Amino acid sequence: MDQILRRIADSRNVFVTTHSNPDGDAVGSLLAMGLALEKSGKQVVMYNKSPIPAVYRFLPSSERIRQRMPNGTGFDTAVVLDCGALQRIGYSLKSMNGISVVLNIDHHVTNTAFGDVQLIDPRACSTAEIVYGLIKRMAVPIDRDMATAIYTGILTDTGSFRFSNTNQAAFAICQEMTQRGVDPYRVAQHVYGTYSLGRIKLLNLALDSIEISFNGKLSIMTITQDMLSQTGTQPEDVDGLIHYARRIEDVKVAALIQELKNGQNGAGNSKENRFHISLRSDGTVDVASIATAYGGGGHRSAAGFGIEATLTDIKSEIVNIASQL
Repeated sequence: MDQILRRIADSRNVFVTTHSNPDGDAVGSLLAMGLALEKSGKQVVMYNKSPIPAVYRFLPSSERIRQRMPNGTGFDTAVVLDCGALQRIGYSLKSMNGISVVLNIDHHVTNTAFGDVQLIDPRACSTAEIVYGLIKRMAVPIDRDMATAIYTGILTDTGSFRFSNTNQAAFAICQEMTQRGVDPYRVAQHVYGTYSLGRIKLLNLALDSIEISFNGKLSIMTITQDMLSQTGTQPEDVDGLIHYARRIEDVKVAALIQELKNGQNGAGNSKENRFHISLRSDGTVDVASIATAYGGGGHRSAAGFGIEATLTDIKSEIVNIASQL
């Protein structure tokens, strides 16, 4: 941590980013870090390739997260948060002239250790927990805006304190954040309390798509572009649906196969599309090791990877995993 703090102290113009298709921890960490750097006198640009999911747009300053790179960068430092591999930000930092230092701050055990300086702590419940520790060491007062971002990051990455990564720090930090002005009810209402009609219809289609392996230990849920179009929903509406497949009795691993937009690969009659595969386990199976074998990563109980293939081939590949459970 000391080396990261020294590099931050030496920086002036900082580019802060996280992985595309961000979850609550990614958005919360990005905002908390960006606002803290500004408070310490840095020039800051916060970036994410993807639109911020609607459920996190209540977070203060979320509208400042850019989806387009600014012209004429001029950054000396990049801070990459909650990102297991650099390519997941969806932008090449090499194309940004002037960046001499890339700081990698994460809690994924499968992090590839990219960048010039790494702060990777798999024991942390979330990247927001690590960011909290950095801000405290930076001696930057945590205001209500930063506190709300940190609280949301921890709340969502621990599944409201239900997941196995929930640790003592999660409760202690969130208690402190409420003392700094966070309204837990308001955060919960935004994150969990309201669904669009389209998302409910998408959930219905997703539940209908569930398939169970021959031994009953693996479930597969499928979300296609046609399903999104039919229900008028966006990729962000898929977030959390996999938990329905994971909670089926006797299921050890759930896989959500999500077809990505513009997935056609190659020209002409190619039938291979791009998919993202999310994996969740009951804690008895290390899905991070499965995801890593396909070029992805994550945690023991939650991981994922991208793949180009036909839907039929992907399902066959995943079903083969069931035989090992």
